[in-house]
Amino acid sequence: MFEVTDLQVSYGQSQVIHGVSFKAEKNETVAIMGRNGMGKTTLFKSLMGILPSKAAKAEVDGENLNGAETYQRVAKGLAYVPQGRMIFPTMTVQENIETGLQNTKSNIIPSDIFALFPVLYDMRKRKGGNLSGGQQQQLAIARALVTNPKVLLLDEPTEGIQPSIIKDIAKVLNEIRKMREITIIVSEQVLSFTMDIADRIIVIDKGNFIHEDKRDAVDAEKIKGYLSV
Repeated sequence: MFEVTDLQVSYGQSQVIHGVSFKAEKNETVAIMGRNGMGKTTLFKSLMGILPSKAAKAEVDGENLNGAETYQRVAKGLAYVPQGRMIFPTMTVQENIETGLQNTKSNIIPSDIFALFPVLYDMRKRKGGNLSGGQQQQLAIARALVTNPKVLLLDEPTEGIQPSIIKDIAKVLNEIRKMREITIIVSEQVLSFTMDIADRIIVIDKGNFIHEDKRDAVDAEKIKGYLSV
């Protein structure tokens, strides 16, 4: 469903992502784990076309992404929930979700969105800036889902969110996979959350992939070692 080969990203003369390659199958969740500053956000922004990059191959469901602008990547089936959520604080919850409909044939929010996020239905007329961090994260995911993506990229979804809400977000992501059968690629630092959602874990360090495991084979202490400063 998603494949990248030899992806390289540079800031000026400084290379940040060093020729990484990975695949994600349909209905699989892959977690990219690493400490702050190891290249997770740069990787995700380059996959979305926000940052320029070079890759021998970059595809969603057989569609070539190389050279495509961000809006073209959305049309091909990619959706992105950025770090920090980036919702529109002065717009209502409903208006925020509707901004995701601009690339779709419908201007009506699909009913399964509010089934997944009942709290957003209850708060649909409230301003986005008045929601809690966890509610804003749900709003950002809902806005991405209305584009009907094949692949959902989530950058640090648990950042700044209390532990009880992190559990709720894990539950929602697993529910999304059941309902939509989509591929989820998530960057994360919280191992317990990752173990709740991911089929595979890849560790990134200084722009290189240095370790990969299927969830059943994960050595938690080893992963924690990679994540500790």
